[in-house]
Amino acid sequence: MSTAQHKIGSGFGATSTADDVLEGLDLTGKLALVTGGYSGLGLETTRALTKAGARVVVPARRRATAEEALAGLDGVEVDELDLADLESVRSFAERFLASGRVLDIIIDNAGIMACPETRVGPGWEAQFATNHLGHFALVNRLWPAIAPGGARVVSVSSRAHHFSGIRWDDVHWQRGYDKWQAYGQAKTANVLFAVHLDRLGRDVGVRAFSLHPGGILTPLQRHIPKEEMVERGWIDEDGTILNPEGFKTPEQGAATQVWAATSPRLDGLGGVYLEDCDIAEPAPADATTGVKPWAIDPDQASRLWDLSAELTGVNAFAS
Repeated sequence: MSTAQHKIGSGFGATSTADDVLEGLDLTGKLALVTGGYSGLGLETTRALTKAGARVVVPARRRATAEEALAGLDGVEVDELDLADLESVRSFAERFLASGRVLDIIIDNAGIMACPETRVGPGWEAQFATNHLGHFALVNRLWPAIAPGGARVVSVSSRAHHFSGIRWDDVHWQRGYDKWQAYGQAKTANVLFAVHLDRLGRDVGVRAFSLHPGGILTPLQRHIPKEEMVERGWIDEDGTILNPEGFKTPEQGAATQVWAATSPRLDGLGGVYLEDCDIAEPAPADATTGVKPWAIDPDQASRLWDLSAELTGVNAFAS
């Protein structure tokens, strides 16, 4: 990595919004791609980027739903993409490359969380496949269109990476399944992806970041039963949020990924994990904030890259 995991004093924090971090920035002429950019944090990210002048491509598994959600926003286009289907990833990338356009920002925002055991493709565990492998294949296939000398790739991870490192002997959970640990492994993979992509891309000026957006109640929780959210103390039996101060709004939740994608304070930096619109500190063993050492280990990042290339058959950097 090119910089240490330590705060830089960004001037923003947990309550900052996407509009706050974009204030004074003109993104006119910039082209961004936001996966899942039509729901939850992704929708707010798309809205904020277009408000600042950027044009945004939103690849969506549910195209009609995306078009309805984004209706009225200028500077947005929707295309079809299912991250759990590598053929869909290939088709989308080929269509985009054929347009001859150059991407300044990619925000890998889409994902699934704590779903029941689900298999996709050749039997892959769905959270690892969708959250990590799909984005890995997408970015590698789009690499010829990623602008050298300034583009940024933002991998949306989570504090859930604390739950699990990479289970190298069983990444697809063939020997028992735990939905939260599987989610944690996928979120660790999101961080490691940014670590190694930054290593590969920084010589041509393409930098990568990962982040925890904060706790936000969005459609991401669709697979979590209401009774489990009640048990966790998130909501009461009527669905009312019990600790509003413990959750961010979508506008606040989108801030860190928008900051990662655009902030001049991050010029020359990369390969780091962010939270609350700043670089996160390393997480001690008992910490609930910061980044765990297994998620930013460059050797594990390289190993995961090689495994992901083998599984997907895609590697833009193969010699």
